[in-house]
Amino acid sequence: MDNLATGIPPCEVTPEEEKHAVGTDAAPAPQDSMESTIDTAESSASEVSAELSAPLKLTKAEVLEQLKALANNPEGATRAQIDALKQAFYKQHNAEIEADKRRFIENGGEAEAFKPTTDSLEEEFKAILNVVKEKRSALAAELEKEKEMNYQIKLSIIDELKELLESPEDANKNYTEFKKMQQQWNEVKLIPQEHANELWKNYMLYVEKFYDLLKLNNEFREYDFKKNLEIKTHLCEAAERLADEEDVISAFHQLQKLHQEFRDTGPVAKELREEIWARFKAASTVINRKHQQHYDELKEQEQNNLDQKTVICEIIEQIPFDELKSFAEWDNKTAEITALQAKWRTIGYAPQKMNTRIFERFRAACDEFFSRKNAFYKEAKAAMSANLEKKRALCEKAEALKESTDWKATTDELIKLQKEWKTVGPVARKYADTIWKRFITACDYFFAEKAKASSSQQNEELANLEKKRQIIAQLEALAEETDMDKAGKAVRALTKEWNGIGHVPIKEKDRLFKQYRKLVDGLFDRLNLSANQKKLSNFRSSVSSMNESGNSLSREREKLTRALEAMKSELKTYENNLGFLNASSKKGNSLVNEMNRKVEKLKADIELMKEKIKVLNENI
Repeated sequence: MDNLATGIPPCEVTPEEEKHAVGTDAAPAPQDSMESTIDTAESSASEVSAELSAPLKLTKAEVLEQLKALANNPEGATRAQIDALKQAFYKQHNAEIEADKRRFIENGGEAEAFKPTTDSLEEEFKAILNVVKEKRSALAAELEKEKEMNYQIKLSIIDELKELLESPEDANKNYTEFKKMQQQWNEVKLIPQEHANELWKNYMLYVEKFYDLLKLNNEFREYDFKKNLEIKTHLCEAAERLADEEDVISAFHQLQKLHQEFRDTGPVAKELREEIWARFKAASTVINRKHQQHYDELKEQEQNNLDQKTVICEIIEQIPFDELKSFAEWDNKTAEITALQAKWRTIGYAPQKMNTRIFERFRAACDEFFSRKNAFYKEAKAAMSANLEKKRALCEKAEALKESTDWKATTDELIKLQKEWKTVGPVARKYADTIWKRFITACDYFFAEKAKASSSQQNEELANLEKKRQIIAQLEALAEETDMDKAGKAVRALTKEWNGIGHVPIKEKDRLFKQYRKLVDGLFDRLNLSANQKKLSNFRSSVSSMNESGNSLSREREKLTRALEAMKSELKTYENNLGFLNASSKKGNSLVNEMNRKVEKLKADIELMKEKIKVLNENI
């Protein structure tokens, strides 16, 4: 309300009232200084908030659409919004490049030779981003121009105040002009930051001089004080309501506007000044504390994210490359790295000064792993190619001997070739079965012919048949034995004797073995022997019934050796996972116990497998 229009002269502004209007801490700064403070708070607070709430789950196309919307409305676009969209876009873009690079390396390519494919969405994104930047630069230049113009306007208002002070004859007329100047001053907002404080001090100096010159009477002063108290009370109530605002950032920005209004409102009665200011300051303190707490929590979360990412980097950096000797071990470790990369993508941003650095450390560790893997695969492929040539040479030698009738010498030579075969390393999977079948076919052919030529074999088999029947009779007698220790020793001795007996006639083989197996299993159950002992005993019996030539035993040993290596690799994986869980994941005890049980089971199976191979080695 225009005080002059109601016949009420303006109130006086005291230096103490000015102190409350433009003080520090919860009090607002001068107009343009306050606006700068808000800009600064927005540029820091909004950047963190926008970064943490960036549209990470949107596709690149969706991020692009949001950037287009900002390009159409550059006045409403903040730097934090633009940075958030940029980070969201390139987070996905870089992830796609990393995935392409990993596939390229896994397919045998050199890491240095990898070149990302052109992304049309990235080109469009860059073009629109440049448009947004150009528009914002133009707006910024226009804003600076406006600030300079406002600065000149406020300088002219101060000059007019000076002239007003020099002609105090007509107070009412001067007061009307003074109120117009005040209104004009408040309507002019932004000015260059470097002039803000000095300009405000000069303005307040001449305002005070004008009020002193008018020498307002107490009645008019009281009226102005009353109206100002009403306004400031409403501002206190508005500030107090902000404590219930869920959006801390919004509440903080609204508070800055309330501070501006509080500052622009004139003084109240002297005895109420401290009280109304204390109330407004108390409400401001609540909002400021919530605002500070909000950013403290963000910083704590960012630090926690950094700690998690550091642990992931350390895990990858500490991989014992020298211990990775097989394809299975490399594949298992690759699965671990892929899982860690997936975990990395679920973790939010680290502190801004560390975010790029920790990502570069993570990427370097992953690149080192896949580079080492690529080198291993290349070296392994070269070794497998050489192994294939060695095995082809052994096949040729075996094929040259298969028609020989020099049974003794040729048998020794083929056994020698079979032993040499075991010393040759693996070949590519696509050749493994073919080359093995070629070699074993030549060996089997010779031993089959040798078996046909052995006329005494039938008599030996009949003798073996009688021996095994006698063992079965002894086992049946043991069913009545009450001395468990004595019975156990007898069973083991008879089992060993059975395994030492050669082949029986083929037509009696299965029936006799089933009868023997049934008796032994019953005695094992009765004597409470372990499951692995049973399995080993069964295996020994099976070995004794295999082809006398030794070829079946060689094939069986090859198969068991591959199975043993697979078990060892699986055991290594479980032990690595146990270490990871104990050190990092902190899973429940139930998961750790379950994995421990699996580890113990694997160890027992590995020992059994070693015993089986030992049995085969004794019989080959």
